[in-house]
Amino acid sequence: TTAANLERFTVNFTITNLPYTSDLENPDSAKFRATQRVMNTLVDRLLKGSSIGPVFQGCETTDLRPGSHRDETQVDAVCTYSKEPSAAPLDRVGLYHQVSNKTRGITQLGPYSLDKDSLYVNG
Repeated sequence: TTAANLERFTVNFTITNLPYTSDLENPDSAKFRATQRVMNTLVDRLLKGSSIGPVFQGCETTDLRPGSHRDETQVDAVCTYSKEPSAAPLDRVGLYHQVSNKTRGITQLGPYSLDKDSLYVNG
């Protein structure tokens, strides 16, 4: 796979049971890195099991931000997949619905509770 074939898309969601703390502001902090590893693993597992699974390369959590309540943390991830020149563009809506189904209607990701209105795929 050449770099030219790699396409990126974003996934954003809010965790309602991960209080945002100042350590999460700092990408070099142990807490940020640990949270980033967990999020990368959970989102990767989710997308590997979706329709883009065969071409899915992985996600990198790029930002953790405070949510609208103090127990919430917003997660921004950039995901990569290899796009064959003949392949259709990423089906954001279809992928959104698959992620919704795999997270119990956007309520659960592993041990985390999600804000059901917080999921965005490439939007």
